[in-house]
Amino acid sequence: MTIKITSPAFNEGGMIPKKYTCDGLDVSPPLTWASAPEGTKTFALICDDPDAPMGTWVHWVLFNLPGNINSLSENIPPQRTLSNNAKQGTNDFGKIGYGGPCPPGGTHRYYFKIYALDTELNLAPGITKSNLLAAMKGHILGEGQLMGRYKR
Repeated sequence: MTIKITSPAFNEGGMIPKKYTCDGLDVSPPLTWASAPEGTKTFALICDDPDAPMGTWVHWVLFNLPGNINSLSENIPPQRTLSNNAKQGTNDFGKIGYGGPCPPGGTHRYYFKIYALDTELNLAPGITKSNLLAAMKGHILGEGQLMGRYKR
């Protein structure tokens, strides 16, 4: 099942405002997604940039978001565990939580990918994208993505 994910900050394929990048406040953008598929227990979110010079660069790893929510407010704090018990992983900047677009040159694409899962993942905060993807195998009920661009 495809999940529609949007942001009031930018449109699909549009430019991500400076506020959400390393050139601005470097806070996470607000995101909203369609209702969860039946059986959804949790959501996971990954944001990455496939246009990075050394391969895909991971900007955000978030998992165990409760299945009854369908949005994230702007500026999710860089905490290992959030107030709703969701957990955040380590991005490729080596930090917990969101790290905004900061391309070395050119226009890059940033994919915010949402996954509806049929389980809560027994993973510790601070994991990497590859750890999360491995743990999600066989548990994805639906997914969607929102792509934004940024150029310095």
